[in-house]
Amino acid sequence: MKKIILICLALAIAFCFGFVFKTETSKEQNIINNLQKPTPMKLGAFSISLSVKDINASKQFYENLGFTVLGGDLKMNYLIMKNENALIGLFQGMFEGNILTFNPGWDENGKNSDPFDDVRKIQQHLQQSGIKLTSQADTKTTGPASITLTDPDGNVILIDQHR
Repeated sequence: MKKIILICLALAIAFCFGFVFKTETSKEQNIINNLQKPTPMKLGAFSISLSVKDINASKQFYENLGFTVLGGDLKMNYLIMKNENALIGLFQGMFEGNILTFNPGWDENGKNSDPFDDVRKIQQHLQQSGIKLTSQADTKTTGPASITLTDPDGNVILIDQHR
């Protein structure tokens, strides 16, 4: 009987020791994994910039979908429209095709957000990752700047910092 109790006790101690050792190893592995994970870039507010034929017709259409004007100027042929967190830019005669747009330093209400990643830091990260940029920000400047790139499917991406 004493042998059975001693065997059970030994097994319990071995189990506990293994659990503690495994937990410590898991903690160490989590620290290593977290060090290896890149911190996601803070790209800011996201919107789609649409090249439209008739800004008034597009404005009416998106208002019927529940969007309201957040910014822009009809006389300058552009509007920024919002529905909850969704943003759409309407641009008449300014560019061809549609553009995925990010605004570092801004939230979806066009308000400053902090902290944010400067477009030049984003540019550096993208270049180090081997992503070809179609336009670049001047790294000797600060403040407003933009970069553009194209995804593998030909979609143009604009990262446009206004502050």
